[in-house]
Amino acid sequence: MKLHELKPAYGSTHSKKRVGRGGKYSKTAGKGEKGQNARSGGGVRPGFEGGQLPLFRRLRKRGFSNARFKTVYACVNVSDLNRFDENTVVTPELLIETGLIKKELDGIKILGNGELTKKLTVKANKFSASAKLKIENIGGKTEVI
Repeated sequence: MKLHELKPAYGSTHSKKRVGRGGKYSKTAGKGEKGQNARSGGGVRPGFEGGQLPLFRRLRKRGFSNARFKTVYACVNVSDLNRFDENTVVTPELLIETGLIKKELDGIKILGNGELTKKLTVKANKFSASAKLKIENIGGKTEVI
């Protein structure tokens, strides 16, 4: 036996259904009568379940999301810093001690909401542009840790 002599077993193959050419499969070409599926280009998309919530939407989402690794800062407004005395060095430890923040999280960010009336030295991981401007306009200092 050679490769070119190989044939499929008897009865294992069937001739192709030739539709729309007269005879048994002519009139509706095996598509039944009318309806969405009888139209050319008709039918529903893969995964459609007749309006029921499809399986791919019922199952839980999987895969990679970068949300677990985002940096979350504990935010403090400039107006909250007025509770400290003049010329105080405001550190993360002092902010936790006074109850302005509960945890340091991934760092502390000073935001520029409100007005500052006292000259302070503020040590934080990040400053908004407006907060930096307000602290330095009064004569205070901003230090990035």
